Order: sequence, then C-alpha cells, then structure tokens
Amino acid sequence: MNKMNKLDMRQLYMYFAWVVSLVATLGSLYFSEIKGFIPCELCWYQRIAMYPLAFILGVATFKQEFTIKKYVLPIAMIGWCISLYHYLEQKVPGFAPLKPCVGGVPCNTEYINWLGFITIPFLAFTAFTLIIIFMLLMKSNKK
Repeated sequence: MNKMNKLDMRQLYMYFAWVVSLVATLGSLYFSEIKGFIPCELCWYQRIAMYPLAFILGVATFKQEFTIKKYVLPIAMIGWCISLYHYLEQKVPGFAPLKPCVGGVPCNTEYINWLGFITIPFLAFTAFTLIIIFMLLMKSNKK
C-alpha cells in the first residue's frame, strides 16, 4: 500500500469513528430530549465518555491529527466498560449492581428493547466498540 492510500485509510477510519460518536451523541439526546427518557446514573457516565469524543474526533478528523488515537482510546475503553456493565445489569438475571439505585431512574430500566436484546446501553456498547476498532485500525506512521 503506498503512502497516499495509508493516509486515506487512516483519515477514513477517523472519519467513521467521528460519525459513530456523533450519531451516538445525537441518539442519546433524542432519547432524553425528544422521547422524554430520563437517563439513569450509568447512562450519564456513558454520556460523559461519549460526548467529548464527538468533539475531539470531529476536530481531529478535519485537522488530520492522527495522534488523537492515544487520547480517544482510553476514553472509549472506559465508556465501553461502563456500557458492558450496564447492559449486563439489564439483561443478566440476578446480576447484582455494585451499589443500589438510591434515587431517580433505576439502571436496570429498559426504555427500549428492540428484537429482545437491543437496549440503550447495548447501542452505547456498540458505538464504543466501533470507535475502539476504528482507532486500532488507524496504524501509526512510525516505521
């Protein structure tokens, strides 16, 4: 693969990661602001991880700043772990939460349940997974 194709692929992966983060951010805002779903505590933590990614990846994509990977990956991995835990709390019977919900919306509430397994935490988990994959596909230029 020549140098131009490698640059194009890295740019494309970063662009895809940005689009995923943007769709996830707008989707979470749609669920809360238009559909009226009140986010639980774990949903807020996932938002805290996702919302900056939409901004960071957007700026990095247009500036072609490929070193952003070292900042995006840790944030995406933290969000991925929270999403996985949240999904398990919703879908695995008897999965005990680390701390009980003391107020607001319980974290095991399923506002949506498409096809019997797609919930809001599953959507976030999928988005974080795709962002991580795109960042890992973006090989560094050190050789």
